[in-house]
Amino acid sequence: MIGSKSASRSVSARKIPSYLIHEILDGEPVYYKGYREVLAGAKTLEDIMGSNTLQTAIIEYLLRIFFSSNSRKLYRIITNEGGLHLDKRNNLAGDIQLFDPEKLPVKFADLHYASVPPMIQLEVDVNTEMECFSEEQYIAKKTAKLLEFGVEKVIWILSGPKKVIIATPGTDPEIVDWAEDVEVADGIMINIGRYLKE
Repeated sequence: MIGSKSASRSVSARKIPSYLIHEILDGEPVYYKGYREVLAGAKTLEDIMGSNTLQTAIIEYLLRIFFSSNSRKLYRIITNEGGLHLDKRNNLAGDIQLFDPEKLPVKFADLHYASVPPMIQLEVDVNTEMECFSEEQYIAKKTAKLLEFGVEKVIWILSGPKKVIIATPGTDPEIVDWAEDVEVADGIMINIGRYLKE
């Protein structure tokens, strides 16, 4: 029974074009949200790949804070779905990643995903779908993988429930209202709810 389920999943995965795959998590494809509509011809690839205006406003706010604070000297600030190669079964992306510049110097930039962990990774909403996991399971699984890889803090900003999830190694994730102050790094505070209200 298990073998047949696995076989049927891999057959269906082979029918889905690779350009609809956003990440690979534990060897399983993670698709762009809306990929079924693309397959059905109801939407185009361009319709599902971009961020909505709320996501872009939040990312703009975060980047403005990072680039105007001392963090631009302490971190390499990567955005635009920076790719991470964890191992042969895991290729993940991140909305904003703060790297130690000594571990990811610009002089070593090439055409491959980063193979070192960022110190901090921020995700704004979930723009993916998986055949075998719910959105909550995906968040938990991706967060666990990033922390195992060496990321020191993973922050999810979820616009639907207006919540922020803060995860660090060895502790249970903390979930707070997005109108509360959240410390991203030493002295770098964000407050999504207050920003959007202002």
